[in-house]
Order: sequence, then structure tokens, then C-alpha cells
Amino acid sequence: MRKGFDGLSGLVVNEFKRNPLSGDVFIFFNKPRSHVKLLQWQGDGFAMYCKRLEKGTYEIPEISSASTGIELSSQQLLLILEGISLQSVKKRVRYQQFTLSC
Repeated sequence: MRKGFDGLSGLVVNEFKRNPLSGDVFIFFNKPRSHVKLLQWQGDGFAMYCKRLEKGTYEIPEISSASTGIELSSQQLLLILEGISLQSVKKRVRYQQFTLSC
């Protein structure tokens, strides 16, 4: 967890093969899962959020061995940061409008 803005954006490019300037939030956990860093490009510079837990660990969703990362929704990220187990969450049915393009 010693990497800063440049080191983490380098990991995004080299390991994830993604563009760190896309505006996506990139999440990094340490091995014991007690520290987290979030990196996001905000148009005029990088923003970084860091948190160290005093007790407990973060739950990380299952990742296939061939994958270097996963995509999370903003709701899933908030649940992880709050310490709520994703497996115990039951999402209620909601209406979603889909648009079709021709």
C-alpha cells in the first residue's frame, strides 16, 4: 500500500490494461484486506481515497483465476466499505427501463 497516484495509475495501465483517465474508480486492497485505496481521475487530476481498518477485513468478491479484476456497482462498493457481506444481501426487485437503439 505504498503506491501513490503514479504507481497506482501505472498498475491500471500495465496490469488491468485499462485507461486510468476514463473516470472509473479503481480499487486496490492489501493482501490481508485491512487497507483499501480507491483511485479516480476527476477531469483535472487524480483523487485517492484511503482507509485502514483498525479491526476486521474487507470482503472481496470471488475473482476467477484467469481474471485480473472485476467490475462492481457503486452499491456493491458501498456495502464492501461498510463491512456488509455481499452474500447476505438480498436485493429486492426494481423496475429498470431499457432503451433500444436502432
